[in-house]
Amino acid sequence: MYREKKSGALGIVITIVILILVVIFSNKESNTSFFENFANKLVMPVQNGLTYMKNKISGNSTFFTDVSNLKQENENLKKKNSELEQSLRELESVKSENEQLKGYLDLTEKYSNYKAIPGYVIDRDISNYSKTIIINIGQKDGVEKDMPVIADQGLVGKILSVTNDTAKVMTIIDTSSSVSCVMSTNQESISCRGTLDSNTAVKAMYIPTEVNLVQGDSVETSGLGGIYPKGIHIGTVKEINPTKNPTDRYAMVETAVDFNKLTTVLVIKNN
Repeated sequence: MYREKKSGALGIVITIVILILVVIFSNKESNTSFFENFANKLVMPVQNGLTYMKNKISGNSTFFTDVSNLKQENENLKKKNSELEQSLRELESVKSENEQLKGYLDLTEKYSNYKAIPGYVIDRDISNYSKTIIINIGQKDGVEKDMPVIADQGLVGKILSVTNDTAKVMTIIDTSSSVSCVMSTNQESISCRGTLDSNTAVKAMYIPTEVNLVQGDSVETSGLGGIYPKGIHIGTVKEINPTKNPTDRYAMVETAVDFNKLTTVLVIKNN
């Protein structure tokens, strides 16, 4: 009996609750049903998530497009850089040719009293045992053995051997070279020879005992010996070496020509 009353009361409560809910939902201003609201609350987060992923993927697509454009721009810049480097090399080549032509002009003007053939160095062997250079002129240009060779700074040497298109020059710093010279202060005759020990100086020997050597004195060709014309600059006295025997004293003469940087020469024709 008690159970029947309890069940009846519970049913009445449930019925009242359902009626209240019905009244509440039926009085909402919106036309959306409860189930529609529930569905919206369930679907909207998923839809928002999909929209976010779409935007993200679209952004990545733009990123990859930008990377592709950057790669193309980089390739274009590399190509332009290569073209600029080529232009620079051509400009350096033209500059070098202009310097050689200027060197020729300066030489021919400086030594206008000589009949000479201009040329430039194409190879060199400046070592302890061989101090020679190769120039780009030969027999076809009128070059002959023993012709003197000069540069803007002074004496280079003489022609050692000749081919049709080239010539080998024995420089004055070669150990086989010997040049008759005079010192500017006293005009005394001495001899300058190449040494094994230096590529920038020659040894002045056979200095008369009565001659007073002066450091910094200029040395030039004497014109004796039949090869080198008189008055070609050789270098300056940089070191005086006295010996126990005055007749054996010598001096080191620094050459005016830098043989490691020499590029342009004149070969003097025999008169």
